[in-house]
Amino acid sequence: MMRVAALLSLVLAGPALAAGPLAPPGAPAEAFPKPDRPVAEIVAPRWSAEAERDKAGEFDQVARGMGIVPGETVADIGAGSGYYVVRLSPRVGPGGRVLAEDVTPEYLAALETRVKDLSNVTVVQGEPHDPRLPPNAVDAAILVHMYHEITQPFGLLHNLASAMRPGGRVGIVDADDIPSRHGTPPALLRCELKAAGYRETGFHPLKGGAYLAVFAAPAPEQRPAPEAIHPCRDGATRR
Repeated sequence: MMRVAALLSLVLAGPALAAGPLAPPGAPAEAFPKPDRPVAEIVAPRWSAEAERDKAGEFDQVARGMGIVPGETVADIGAGSGYYVVRLSPRVGPGGRVLAEDVTPEYLAALETRVKDLSNVTVVQGEPHDPRLPPNAVDAAILVHMYHEITQPFGLLHNLASAMRPGGRVGIVDADDIPSRHGTPPALLRCELKAAGYRETGFHPLKGGAYLAVFAAPAPEQRPAPEAIHPCRDGATRR
């Protein structure tokens, strides 16, 4: 318990730019069933040019849809090049925190350089099935154009729930397309999130055929046991 408390104070008290896991490991990947669908490869740290995304108003739409306000702790899961991280930092302000999590070493190294002057940002090295975030520390988490790349979505969702505070919300931005074309059909997303104990609370179409789906994370004691989770096998969810 003392180790967890020390790690949590590190996240909430000040910057920590040396990428590394900030919490003890959660449930192992092999405890969960594999998704019954293709998993796309990680191909780039960014989805599209930042100027184009700003012109489309992507960040503002997502931040409003998520209800992100000053003082909150927000985790960017799969932060990539840091597009959301550098925009979340001023939005949550000096009383808030941004946890910039990724699993790719070169992306993390570039992130550390980009956010070195942002005192409320912490870079976190996670694992494909476990974001390795401190327990009960996160008000909101976003997963932007990367859900289709998660090799073990049930494990990641299960372990992410431990990091969420009561009432914590998780927002997933993705293209309305099949995983092999770097998207996730909303029906498939809803099925997998429900299987992991999450409850949908909002859905917002975005420009360019994308969407933001918002879910309430289950309390840790309400998460389904790994062995009780069943992959979504309904072909209709995969179009």
